[in-house]
Amino acid sequence: MLKSMLGIIDATSYMDDLEDLTAHRTLAALPIGGRYRLIDFILSNMVNTGIGSVAIFPKYQYRSLMDHLGSGKNWDLDRKRDGLFFFPAPITEGANNGIGSFNHFAVNMDYFCRSNQEYALVANCFTVFNMNFMPVLERHLESSCDITEITNNGKSLEIYLMKKAKLIELINNRETTGYTCIKDAVVDINNDLKICEYEYTGYAEKIHSIASYYQVSKDILNPVVWNQLFIKDRPIFTKVKDEPPTRYTDSGDVKNSMIANGCVIEGEIENSVISRAVKIGKGSVLKNCIIMQKCTIGENCHLESVILDKDVMVENDTTMIGTVKNPFVVRKGTVQGALMNS
Repeated sequence: MLKSMLGIIDATSYMDDLEDLTAHRTLAALPIGGRYRLIDFILSNMVNTGIGSVAIFPKYQYRSLMDHLGSGKNWDLDRKRDGLFFFPAPITEGANNGIGSFNHFAVNMDYFCRSNQEYALVANCFTVFNMNFMPVLERHLESSCDITEITNNGKSLEIYLMKKAKLIELINNRETTGYTCIKDAVVDINNDLKICEYEYTGYAEKIHSIASYYQVSKDILNPVVWNQLFIKDRPIFTKVKDEPPTRYTDSGDVKNSMIANGCVIEGEIENSVISRAVKIGKGSVLKNCIIMQKCTIGENCHLESVILDKDVMVENDTTMIGTVKNPFVVRKGTVQGALMNS
């Protein structure tokens, strides 16, 4: 049973409200938690459940995603049989209203037909959670469901389990039914499919806006949430990077924050998430900030409720203030200076 599920990750999603952070990358590759990418959560959940064949269907700006995942080695998916597969969307593929475009799947029908797994788990790439899918399969079998939709607090997580044969049938009949994706089949009350729900009670949040990204990043600092996401027996895997330990100077002071490897901390940090290879100068104060990889923050800066994308340089004496509901976002590779803010 452990090897009977096929993992399918829809990485085509694009959120207008996240444009500042996804202009150069797909949503699936968005950094979170200091060292992870969004796709790490669903991919690790699949691997920890025993799924050994995972297909990723990307569409926009997916170079960084492919660089992050590589051959799948860090997820034990670099295999001679099964493993990790990429199926980019064709240029002509249009937009759809839910996870799992049937047109996108149809172009790669050989993959579904050749796989030996009996069931298919179709999921989005932007949910932060840690879940074992085996109980979902057991409930699906006990209830003789056609499609099981995973929910959390009564809301769909846009994750679906069904027989692979049923998925192929929906794909092949898409022109007759008018269904463009699995969601269309789930919400149609006039079809003869048995739709079941499986309520997941743990922490699960979908990233769909800057505000939700900021809130989830802050949630990770909460020990209760941390213990639900990062479980010893079900680790969240990510790309391994060899970085030296972070160096804290005498002037550095850190409170309730996550600091990744390779940083140099000379300033004060509170309630913040700091990614790899970040440098924070003496006299600078950061509160409630999300700082991505390889950012450099000069001396005597004041940053509060700020999100810095990768490779941002903040010059000395710069002040940037946002709010919890509207954090100040700086795009990748830009320079922020004190004169710009005066």
